Amino acid sequence: MVIIGGGAIGSAAAAYLATDPGFVGTITVVERDPTYARASSALSASSIRQQFSTPENIALSQAGLAVLRDPSWLAVDGEVPSFGLVEGGYLFLATEAGLPVLEANHRVQRQAGAPVALLTPSALTERFAWMMSDGVAAASLGLSGEGWFDGYALMQAFRRKARSLGVRYCADEAVGFERAGPRITAVRLASGEVLAADQVVNAAGPWAAAVAAMAGIDVPVRARARSVFVLHIKEALPGCPLVIDTSGVWFRPEGHQFLCGWSPPETDDPDDAPLEVRHDQFEEVIWPALATRVRAFEAVKVTNSWAGYYEMNTHDHNALLGRHPACDNLWFANGFSGHGIQQAPAVGRDLAERLIHGHSRSLDLSVFDIARVIDGRRVVERNVI
Repeated sequence: MVIIGGGAIGSAAAAYLATDPGFVGTITVVERDPTYARASSALSASSIRQQFSTPENIALSQAGLAVLRDPSWLAVDGEVPSFGLVEGGYLFLATEAGLPVLEANHRVQRQAGAPVALLTPSALTERFAWMMSDGVAAASLGLSGEGWFDGYALMQAFRRKARSLGVRYCADEAVGFERAGPRITAVRLASGEVLAADQVVNAAGPWAAAVAAMAGIDVPVRARARSVFVLHIKEALPGCPLVIDTSGVWFRPEGHQFLCGWSPPETDDPDDAPLEVRHDQFEEVIWPALATRVRAFEAVKVTNSWAGYYEMNTHDHNALLGRHPACDNLWFANGFSGHGIQQAPAVGRDLAERLIHGHSRSLDLSVFDIARVIDGRRVVERNVI
């Protein structure tokens, strides 16, 4: 078994595979950058929510939440990892035009068991006195099971668990496949090493398309850069959740500071852009939106910033999972479009179940099967941030 990509998804799959008593064989994880300097797992703002419009996305996050709340099975030598989970909630603000979508999403979320509440503008400002409700018709607040955590610690916990169970991590780059008809028989590495493989998992994150291309497969996954800014303000915002403004700008507390960001429109969101912070986005879009919503943000100091990649599925912004019809033993776990870190535990478990038992045992994620790209079918997720 060869897993290409040792980030959160690849390492979760490795840990679940190695933990399952039904697995027989060896596992090698190929990770070209063991420092994880450019890895999405390390550069993510690392949040988790149940406020999706797709039941399967809600289920994925609920399964991830269970691991964040109780990581005891990831203990190594008696040491249980800590992920610093803060269940501060998500708060989605909607205009009058966006109200029907907010209400429809709310019904789906409640049916899926998500603890969410709809707030009127007056209830919003009563609960969060520091917020201005101009232009807000309603808001949706996660009451529990949503918030933020240490995504890098989660990835490292899966990696450490996998290695403790005998998984080999190889600091190298996959550069090609050897094939016998519709099957891959080996993975060629940049160092010249050739890894025999009965099954191969593409968990290459933003670089998933390059790995797929080695098998002659085109997958619609592109690296899209996202800037995150760290802010200091003089006033406290009691009870502040992760807020998604009507403008699309988001912010949340991080200790005594705040993180914020924004997803630009398609016209200003090129593929494979350099990992350089877009300060123009902060000055022109993010800061004005923050100051309009929260008066305390009128005077801010940017204390830090960084850029990381979303592995954007340009087909429909949802996960691409499962075995590709064009290759009998190449499995995909790609295209999470910004919510991969929160879905990593469940996706890793699902991959392990399919590879060992031949089918999913915990969740039915067939809606995300990669074959839908070939069929032209889309899974529409209305809550993409």
